[in-house]
Amino acid sequence: MSTTWYECKIKYRKTDETGGQKITTEPYLVDALSYTEAESRITEEMSAYISEEFKITNIKVANYAEIHPFENCDRWFKSKISLLAYDEESGKERKSSMYFLVQANDVREAFDNTLGIMKTTMGEYTIPAISESPIMDVFPYFSGEEEDLEKIEKFNALKASKPEVEVEAEDTMEFAIEEETVS
Repeated sequence: MSTTWYECKIKYRKTDETGGQKITTEPYLVDALSYTEAESRITEEMSAYISEEFKITNIKVANYAEIHPFENCDRWFKSKISLLAYDEESGKERKSSMYFLVQANDVREAFDNTLGIMKTTMGEYTIPAISESPIMDVFPYFSGEEEDLEKIEKFNALKASKPEVEVEAEDTMEFAIEEETVS
C-alpha cells in the first residue's frame, strides 16, 4: 500500500520567547487515506500539543516520495533526487525527479543522510537541491511501537469495512461436442 502524505497548515496563537502572544501558521505532515481522515488525524495530533483553539487553514497532498526521520535531528529538509535513465529508442538521457523529506540538523547532514538513503540504489542519480522545509513535524500512521496497536486495529477495521465484491461468472454458453471416430 502506498503512503499518501497530506500537508496540513495550522493557525494558532503562540507564545514567543518574550512572553508575548502572536498568531502563527505552521505546516505539519500527516499520513492518511483521505482529506477527511487527514483533517481528523491532524486535529487529534495537534490537540495534544496546543491547549487553545487552532484552525486548519489548508490541507493538500504533499509531493514527497519518501519520508526519512533520523535520531537526534530537529529540522526537516526537502531533498530533490534526479534519477538518470538512458532511453534506448531516442538515444538520449532522461531525468525524472522525486522529493524526499529528510530529517537533519543542517544542510550538510541532510546531504549525508540523503546519500545514505540512496546508497542501495542501482541506477544513476544526482542530488541537485536540498533546502530546509517549513514542515514542523511529521505524524506517520504507524511508528512501529506497541502503543500503536490501537491505530493498527483501527486501520484494519477501516480496510475491512471496504466491501470486496467478488462476482462469480456463470458459464451460460453451451457447445455441442462431436466425437470423432478414429478408423
